Amino acid sequence: MPTGLDGPPVLNEPAPARRLRVRDEVLEFGARPWLMGIVNATPDSFSDDGSARTLDARVRLAAELLEAGADIIDIGGESGVTNRPAVAAREEIERVVPLIERVTHELGARVSVDTYKPAVARAAVAAGAVIVNDVSGLRDPELADVCADTGAGLVLMHTRVPPKQKLLDPSFYDDVVADVQSFLRERMRLAVDRGVDVEQIMLDPGPDFAKTPAQTVASLRRLDTLHALERPILLAISRKDFVGAITGRPPRERLAGTLAALAYGADAGGHVFRVHDVAAAADFLAVRAVLQGEAELESAATLAEELRREPTA
Repeated sequence: MPTGLDGPPVLNEPAPARRLRVRDEVLEFGARPWLMGIVNATPDSFSDDGSARTLDARVRLAAELLEAGADIIDIGGESGVTNRPAVAAREEIERVVPLIERVTHELGARVSVDTYKPAVARAAVAAGAVIVNDVSGLRDPELADVCADTGAGLVLMHTRVPPKQKLLDPSFYDDVVADVQSFLRERMRLAVDRGVDVEQIMLDPGPDFAKTPAQTVASLRRLDTLHALERPILLAISRKDFVGAITGRPPRERLAGTLAALAYGADAGGHVFRVHDVAAAADFLAVRAVLQGEAELESAATLAEELRREPTA
């Protein structure tokens, strides 16, 4: 039987033009990679350093990510850590709604909410979020109802386990690539049946979710198979376990590996990349675009003197 682990990567696949309707806005993807910056309103994220513990600090972090080049700010009130129980919807709402209100109203940011709970999604959209980033794979179909009612975008992610659970079984999938595609196709059908317009849907192959590192690599190597579903593709590749398995580094030392995954994803036709280190990702994409001829460096460009070397004490 095929395993999905042996297929060669398909590279240099231009990101096909895709549209995403999010409430009163239509996002156009394909001309360049978009960056989704991460702001966690949680005390137990697997990779944060704990520096943004207060509401003001989280708003400042969102402002920094926007200044660095983030197109979307993804706000979540429950971490994916699997050794702790789920957060009650009321508590999650208390964590994310004040932050979403400030980031949208004070900063004018486009916000997605990272949640799988319909009550949280509804409160977040009312507070200003325009995308619901569902890491459960629409386990609760009422989440689709929220997006159908409000016009919010819906990210559908591949996973075979409930939230806060882990599946690391090398023999679980006969073909992980085929499973990702068939699962997302079925979830799209469910969302549309509940009133979500197909142009409100974005897809995420779910790196690390219900996958071993090797299974994640296999699914990313054949990202081209998801283009057949004709929806924009979100890749949440920042500091992930598969990067750690390849590099042998803990989460906050995985920037170089994350940028390598970003390069691969951009070459494979990904549209949006969810990252912690927006400034580094934006710099990487800027240099990549110039070297590939997608952007130009003016012939008269020079390096400012203060950037030529590090200041000395």
